[in-house]
Amino acid sequence: MIRISVILSCVLFILFSCNKKSEKDILINFYKKGKFNGTVLIVEKGKIICDTALGYKNFEDKKLMTKDTPFCIASVTKPFTATTIMLLQQEHKLSFDDKASQYLMDLPEYAQNISIRQLLNHTSGLKDYENVLISDNRITNEDVLAFLKKQPGLTFPSGSQFEYCNSGYIILGQIIEAVSGESYKDFIQNRIFAPLNMQHSFVFDAQTVPPSDIAKAYDIDKKPDDYFLLTLGDGGIYSTTWDLYKFDQALRKHQLLNKENTKIMYELPVLKNGKTSDYAFGWYISDDTAMHTGGINGFRSIIWRDLSDNTCIIALTNQGDAFPVYQFLETEKKSIQKRK
Repeated sequence: MIRISVILSCVLFILFSCNKKSEKDILINFYKKGKFNGTVLIVEKGKIICDTALGYKNFEDKKLMTKDTPFCIASVTKPFTATTIMLLQQEHKLSFDDKASQYLMDLPEYAQNISIRQLLNHTSGLKDYENVLISDNRITNEDVLAFLKKQPGLTFPSGSQFEYCNSGYIILGQIIEAVSGESYKDFIQNRIFAPLNMQHSFVFDAQTVPPSDIAKAYDIDKKPDDYFLLTLGDGGIYSTTWDLYKFDQALRKHQLLNKENTKIMYELPVLKNGKTSDYAFGWYISDDTAMHTGGINGFRSIIWRDLSDNTCIIALTNQGDAFPVYQFLETEKKSIQKRK
């Protein structure tokens, strides 16, 4: 057994590639402490610093993780949804200040004046379904819309404050379908994944037959931790570190959005009380950086982008509760900062 364990460890670390000792030490430390099982890509000023797969995509069969293993990225889907809305705006098919009700006729009466802009920056005042809507079945967009219709009204006047709201991004997903005439899944595939050659990315819905090489979800004790969501817009995308980096580069190089919309994407909204929020169109913005995390049963994801110098940190794991996302990010940011 000891010999087998040693062989597996050697195979595991063949996949380990970090050009900087500091990054190698950080990741090995997280891995050996049982805090990380997944893939990491770190690019500093356009140069690959770390490109690593550590652990197993399937603990039962001991199937090794690879750099092409797709993970559920959960809320890291939101930048894709925001980008898609902006593509439709570029084609003059909608405007950010249009009311969502112009495109979705069955929104509740209390939600008739919410704008697309307010949905994008989480200032709509809609009730978030997460942690409230519980079902033994897979929760879909239709379930969330039914949930919203049962609510007495907004939690606060639209535009008056920021409150992270998955429900709002589900409505954005519905708007994408209504305006484009395509399913959310097909539109994302045709307009983002295919043009950017994101070969290992896909939208997961009730009709999806997932590829055999996806990462299986586990909890902190390495027990299967299947999730119960089939919602689209707020989540639903599977991807890899390299595919997410292609998306990052496309945004930087204006391959998807024009320069005007690229600027708008990162502009923070001013609330009715005069204060500035910290969430723009699909991204948390701070000190010229854009960031988003994702979390759902068994999965955690993070993408952090320095907008000024082409630096990016991306990490995906299928042992969600074990991974301290923000501790990892701060550790890596400090490591990068020391080299500046």
